[in-house]
Amino acid sequence: MKKTLDFLTQLAQNNEREWFNAHKESYLEADKEVKSFSVEVFNLLSTHDHLEPTGTKVFRIYKDVRFSKDKTPYKTNRSGSFKRATALLRGGYYWSIEPGNSFVAGGFFGPNSEDLLHIRKQISQEPERLYSIIQSESFIKYFGALVGKKLKSAPRGFEKDDPAIDLLKHKQFIVKHPFSDQEVVAPDFPEKVMAVYLSLRPFFDYMSEILTTDLNGVPLH
Repeated sequence: MKKTLDFLTQLAQNNEREWFNAHKESYLEADKEVKSFSVEVFNLLSTHDHLEPTGTKVFRIYKDVRFSKDKTPYKTNRSGSFKRATALLRGGYYWSIEPGNSFVAGGFFGPNSEDLLHIRKQISQEPERLYSIIQSESFIKYFGALVGKKLKSAPRGFEKDDPAIDLLKHKQFIVKHPFSDQEVVAPDFPEKVMAVYLSLRPFFDYMSEILTTDLNGVPLH
């Protein structure tokens, strides 16, 4: 991923259309590298998880500046995602490459109000199951802790002294693992990304189960 990091480093210092067009060949080489990386990770991940057959999703480098105060035309990172297949498998995988700020992430970025309430009810009923996952040695090694937007107080319908109140305040349930530039350009970077994604599985399996069953563990569909 050296071509990608090199191009993005230069782009951050020259984020304008004239420069970009003059260096279009460098962009195309880096873009090819990014897409090849995404396909490689997708193929690795497909041997361990059921993914949408449409394959990889690599986000465009062009920004939508219509509603942004920052009118620079290009993103200074490259990113993409993989979606799990079928209604029974929940959660999504994400990656972002940026000089000095590369990471992979996964989880639930925007659960709708119905799913969020259901998640909270399930966690409140049996919080030790989720705690056992996020307090495990593997989870802490790769992610440290759950991150994402949280409420400042107890959500409606839940008591502020609920034993799981720190989890119930979450509006997002996200995990994130950083990578150094040296790791990104190493030949084994796809395998390292894969190792992080595999460590997500206990969390995804738990969330998939509670989102597809009622409070008695009976399948919803």
